Amino acid sequence: MSRTRCSWADGVPLMQAYHDEEWGVPEHDARALWEKLMLDGFQAGLAWITVLRKRDAFRKAFAQFDAAKVARFNEADVTRLMGNAGIIRSRAKIEATIGGARIYRDMRERGEDFADLCWSFTKGKVLKSNGRTFPTETELSARISKQLKQRGFKFVGPTIVYAWMQAVGIVNDHASACFRREQVSRG
Repeated sequence: MSRTRCSWADGVPLMQAYHDEEWGVPEHDARALWEKLMLDGFQAGLAWITVLRKRDAFRKAFAQFDAAKVARFNEADVTRLMGNAGIIRSRAKIEATIGGARIYRDMRERGEDFADLCWSFTKGKVLKSNGRTFPTETELSARISKQLKQRGFKFVGPTIVYAWMQAVGIVNDHASACFRREQVSRG
C-alpha cells in the first residue's frame, strides 16, 4: 500500500520508519524528552539522518540517556566519547549533553519534572500546524529556547527547539496530506 508521507521522510527506509513510528507522537516521558532534546542538539549543523543512524551508538555512549549516570561523567568520559567513532565527536556538544544531564538531575532533585516543564508552554496541549507551511522556528520555540538557556542548557536555539517540538509531538507538523497527521491527532 502506497502512503503519502511528509516529503522529508520519503526515500530512505530509516527515515520512513522514524516518521511512521515516532516523529510527532506526543512524548510525555521526561527521560525520553531530554534524550530527544540532546540528540537534536547533536544535529546542529547536520542532517537528522546522521544522528538517526548513530542513535544506538549515542544511547550506548551516554548510558541510555540516564541523566543521573551522565551527570557523573567527567573529563575522562569526555575523552572517551571524543574517541568514539560511533557518535558525533563534538566536544562542545558532548559537554553540553553532560551539562544538560546535570541540569535535568538538579531539576529532579528540586521536585521539578522535565516533562511538566516541556508541556507547560502549551498547557499540555498538542499544537496543530496548518500542514501546509513549515517554519524552522516560532515565537513559542524562541520562548522555550530562552527558558532552557536560562536554566543552563546549551544547543537549544529556537530552530533546534522547534525541530524537537515537532519530534516529540508538542506540535503536530505532519503535512496536511500525510497519513500520520490525523493518526497523531487522535493519539
